[in-house]
Amino acid sequence: MNQPNVLWVCSDQQRFDMASVYGNPFVKTPSAERLAEEGTLFEYAFSQSPVCSPSRASFLTGRYPRTTRCRQNGQAIPPDERLVTKVLAENGYICGLSGKLHIATCSPRFRPAGEERIDDGYAEFHWMHHPDPHWTTQEYAHWLRERGEAYRRHSRPESRFLHTTMPAELHPTTWCAQKAINFIEAHEGKSSPWLFSVNFFDPHHPFDPPEEYLERYMSRLDEIPLPNYTDGELENKPVFQQANHHGAYNQPRNLPYSKMDENDHRCVRAGAWAMCDLIDDQLGRMMDALEATGQRENTIVIFMSDHGEMLGDHGIYLKGPFFYEEAVRVPLIISCPSRFQKGVKSGALTELTDIAPMLLDAAGIEREPGMQGRSLHPLLTGETADEEHREDVYSEYYNAMPHHQNPQAHMTMVRTGTHKLVAAHGLDVWELYDLENDPGEVVNRWNDPDYARVQTEMTMRLADRMAWTVDPLPERIGAY
Repeated sequence: MNQPNVLWVCSDQQRFDMASVYGNPFVKTPSAERLAEEGTLFEYAFSQSPVCSPSRASFLTGRYPRTTRCRQNGQAIPPDERLVTKVLAENGYICGLSGKLHIATCSPRFRPAGEERIDDGYAEFHWMHHPDPHWTTQEYAHWLRERGEAYRRHSRPESRFLHTTMPAELHPTTWCAQKAINFIEAHEGKSSPWLFSVNFFDPHHPFDPPEEYLERYMSRLDEIPLPNYTDGELENKPVFQQANHHGAYNQPRNLPYSKMDENDHRCVRAGAWAMCDLIDDQLGRMMDALEATGQRENTIVIFMSDHGEMLGDHGIYLKGPFFYEEAVRVPLIISCPSRFQKGVKSGALTELTDIAPMLLDAAGIEREPGMQGRSLHPLLTGETADEEHREDVYSEYYNAMPHHQNPQAHMTMVRTGTHKLVAAHGLDVWELYDLENDPGEVVNRWNDPDYARVQTEMTMRLADRMAWTVDPLPERIGAY
């Protein structure tokens, strides 16, 4: 069987609308547009956690955060979890990675040698959690030293929240892409199928693009829209949102929306968007390498992000126990010219859990019994219609970051095509949004008597989803 190669590109903290292909008129992402023309753009793809490690453990296994037991940043995925890369490697694939993995703690205080790995299937492993050289094994720092360089970040006079960093040719995003290009070129004409994960750190904060990418935004700063925030909208929402309004991660000096002016907000957006432009340029370089080596037709290219970024919307920056569209809705574009439909814009509700089973289907490999996602393969090939895929999507936050401890944040979300329900467990605080009439999720309808029926239906739906995330393993082997 001629199994497909896989180029799996994942940015960090890039929400769905930080790309021109999703309608952003400022960000320039022609490579993502090209990829969408050659495949399927999913308009409603959702992360299973608004935080890195739980999300990554989830989409790498096709299982939910509570199922993988990797529910928190700083918590290691158990060694008995089966990553899809491991399954592919057992079936003849050569797997490689550049950039982040982040399914175990990466704190230099506890792991000065870098992230501890389970048997993940990656034969080639170019690790860089983030660009600052805290770890002796961080390959990007070695690469800079070979060139007589050291990582540096510069403050910008326009705002204390904006910085610039290495020029594009020395940037960690460029380094990640180059490792993938080297891998692609090394496999030209080879018979073994391969998978390469490109896990950019950008556009994760701090917002520090190369200066040459930032300049085109600074020249039109006044045109950049301000965040979507209505005074008083957080009053009947969970306390975590109110705390983060005065400082991201509940830290008063960290992007405190309540103390930032309009210029600050615009500068932060400019920095984040400039980082997305660089990512897109590197996506284009990797696609060009596939074309030049004759591997494009039989390579599945995935472009996605692990979760979103609030970017000041709803008066909040960064991430945390929030389930607004900005936090959990992400870009997802998948293409393989010889196998999948082209030029499709799918309105199907999809989860990132759906990617791992799709890869096994495409490779003709039996699905892992512990996987919980629903394969995207029938959507990509046109075998099923959008409305047949899912009725709702589900996401979780179980004390996933250490910044909210009194009380702790234990949150779950279910979203249909028309409504969203978020539960703050143990606090008797709920959020109910009417996505058709309030797509900006400004007004919490939980206590609105006109939504009593919707409240009941969505609560039952959330209870069902929580029940269905119970681990299907170990398998039943007998009737009793």
